[in-house]
Amino acid sequence: MSTPYRDSPQPSHTDLQDYYDTVPPPHRLSSYNSQSPAYSDSIPMTSPRTYGNAPLHADSRTNLSADQDSHDTGAAAFGAGAAGGAAAYGARQGQNTYNSNSGMAAQNSDWMEKGTQSGGSGKRKWIIIGGLVGLLAIIIVGVALGVTLSKKSSSTTSGSSSSSSSDPSSFELDSDLHKSFYGIAYTPYGSQYPDCGNSLEDIIKDIQIMSQLTTRVRLYGADCNQSALVLEAIKQTKVNMTVYLGNYPSATDNDVAYERQRDVLKEALQTYGTDNVAGITVGNEYILNYMTSASATDVNGAAANKGAEALIANINDTRSMLSDMSITNVPVGNADAGAYFNNLVLESIDYGMANVHAWFAGTTIEDAAGWTWDFFQVNDVDLSDATTNKPPMSIAETGWPTKSSSTEAETNGAAAASVANLNTFLDTFVCQANKNGTEYFFFEFYDEKWKDDQFGGVEGWWGIFNANRTLKAGLTIPNCVL
Repeated sequence: MSTPYRDSPQPSHTDLQDYYDTVPPPHRLSSYNSQSPAYSDSIPMTSPRTYGNAPLHADSRTNLSADQDSHDTGAAAFGAGAAGGAAAYGARQGQNTYNSNSGMAAQNSDWMEKGTQSGGSGKRKWIIIGGLVGLLAIIIVGVALGVTLSKKSSSTTSGSSSSSSSDPSSFELDSDLHKSFYGIAYTPYGSQYPDCGNSLEDIIKDIQIMSQLTTRVRLYGADCNQSALVLEAIKQTKVNMTVYLGNYPSATDNDVAYERQRDVLKEALQTYGTDNVAGITVGNEYILNYMTSASATDVNGAAANKGAEALIANINDTRSMLSDMSITNVPVGNADAGAYFNNLVLESIDYGMANVHAWFAGTTIEDAAGWTWDFFQVNDVDLSDATTNKPPMSIAETGWPTKSSSTEAETNGAAAASVANLNTFLDTFVCQANKNGTEYFFFEFYDEKWKDDQFGGVEGWWGIFNANRTLKAGLTIPNCVL
């Protein structure tokens, strides 16, 4: 049975030590000791680049919200906001309703019936009085029921349906969400091969929420039909969303995983076309994993170059697939850990995505945003600029964990896992990166229980949202709409 792919940088050790530690300078994170200044607007960041006629990203437009069923019955329910007052996601006043089709008219029915008349003034008098009393009782019960239902509706969190009809393109917007993220890293729940358990219904809910935060998402792999499901969800919700599809090959299985995912990617492209496809990312931390399995230390050494040749074969095979389909507007790129970009790979891709996590460097939360930019610039942007093809680079993952399943993993050096620190990272990174043109995919949409079950520590707790799609209590989404 193949190992489920992982969508965050993972050390093989239970103490979550720095996952770059095996790489020598300048690719050795542990030797990168200069303290970064506080992240500021004055830091010169790279601007988005394009290749050929295909833009690396799409423009923003209006987007939407969602309800949800819990992926994890053990996930904490979203409660009251922290000081400063973030209201429970979904339980707020004055929500706007987005409906790309016609509105819905409420239907009223006449519930009053005429009383039966009878002879005799005395009887008639008591019948009238009894009728009035009965009518008053009905009114009181109706009002009470209406108030109860209204309160129940208004107190519902994001875990319940916010769609106003069976049409996925008609749903309520959440005033606490802002389209301030360049992109979001996303793996649909239940997409870990071979234990597939995802569903279109769940992915529609995810897309409805994420479309209020960003206009682009990044997938890691194609197993469990996730590519087609995401594209179908975008089609049904009618949101402005582009997706970087992914193929997550294994470095040690003789291309079995690559070929399986390539074939379902081809089917998805044949069905949905490329209007909502921004690129295909072949490999996630492939060189890191290959070097780890080979006990190699030099990212441009003989062992790493052998892994690069295998990865490049997959990249070129993906290009051949697109060419055979007469698709010319979909770039092919690669994602790896920020210090593990091999020169041969860089020379062979249309774009690169680097996983850069200040948490694993053990920085303070105050230095985390500045450290992230500095590391990305030195280890990824500068390396790309030194190649002949100069592939545009983006940050494939960056974020901060909010908790740990074990006490010993709650901290990593000066880094501490907490909701408050994720809030600080959001405040100090997102709007500044937007202003300075840094392209990034925030890690990640929601907590993933399978990671906690398999790896423990902080691994399952990087989400902006809980596993049941409720915004984590105490988080405030930055308001710097792109």
